[in-house]
Amino acid sequence: MPRIDSTVTHLSSSLSTLGEFGLISRITAGVSPGGSVITGIGDDAAVTSLSAGMQLLTSTDMLLEDVHFRRAWHDPYRLGRKSLGVSISDIAAMGGIPRWALLSLAIPSDLPLDFIDEFMRGFLAMASENQVFLVGGDTCSSRSGLAVSVTIMGEQYPDLIVRRAGAMPDDDIWVTGTLGDAALGLKLAEDAGFCPAPPAEKSLQNQSPPNTHCSPDRAGGGMQSLLSRLLDPNPQVLAALTLAEAGLVTAMIDVSDGILADYGHIAEQSGVGGRILLEDIPFSHSFHSCTASFPAIPYHLALSGGEDYELCFTADRSNREKIADCMEKCGIAMTRIGIVTRFPGVTVVNTDGTPYNSRAEGFNHFR
Repeated sequence: MPRIDSTVTHLSSSLSTLGEFGLISRITAGVSPGGSVITGIGDDAAVTSLSAGMQLLTSTDMLLEDVHFRRAWHDPYRLGRKSLGVSISDIAAMGGIPRWALLSLAIPSDLPLDFIDEFMRGFLAMASENQVFLVGGDTCSSRSGLAVSVTIMGEQYPDLIVRRAGAMPDDDIWVTGTLGDAALGLKLAEDAGFCPAPPAEKSLQNQSPPNTHCSPDRAGGGMQSLLSRLLDPNPQVLAALTLAEAGLVTAMIDVSDGILADYGHIAEQSGVGGRILLEDIPFSHSFHSCTASFPAIPYHLALSGGEDYELCFTADRSNREKIADCMEKCGIAMTRIGIVTRFPGVTVVNTDGTPYNSRAEGFNHFR
């Protein structure tokens, strides 16, 4: 990587023996060169080339131990995948093509070298699936847990870039996939006190149920599906690109902090409001099976739980059939959940038309 902090020498004995340049070589060994990468890992800065006529998109994300993940739950392979996946989701949300990534790690002294190896294996697997190339980064030691910082860069033609500021009154509000799975998985795991993550090498479907003290249905495949949504989210790149290239969306965002908060960003940037219909919120089979014994459907998990990494977008109602065609082309479910309103404020409406009082507006680090 372009720059390595000298404090890396204070890490665990295995990593200390390897040394900073040994760690760079170990990471670099798994990195494949890309046609758009002119100079990658090993120099003071990476050099890349944009496709003709395209503009650069750049985003950055941080994942902090005991804030965004817990090592006791999150195996390193899927943590590596998620670390890049959530950043790719940001590029997708703007209709961009993800291209290059920078990775920085602050590493605690008790972190085994095997953890870093598995983390990188997961990170590079996600990169390969999305044709993203790791071109540099930084490392240093940490006295307060593992910290992961990813900078992602992508590209797109100017007229295909989708922003948050284009929603218009009477547009439909859509989401891809289902909402609330990751938040429900986290809730059930926290209620149990501890939830070990299954080994990455084995299929989740073949694992024994986690130690959640749930009913058999809740602790079986449904629970594993919820945990997979939490631990290994899938950025919706294909759906985003298909919608953007078809010119069907007026605004778009990825759902990381909950649909209320994230659609709220669209509404604020666009100078509009929104009405979300509770009965139209899409839930997965796993969500229903794992909440069957709950006294009421925990809608707040879908509205405000976050970590879904689906797409929320707005579109003119005349595009409904075309969007349905996109859904079929992508093989990804898309659901209309509401309408853009002229006046500011986002409301959620019950089946009988009365307002639904959500418990929260979405995740906020400083609240």
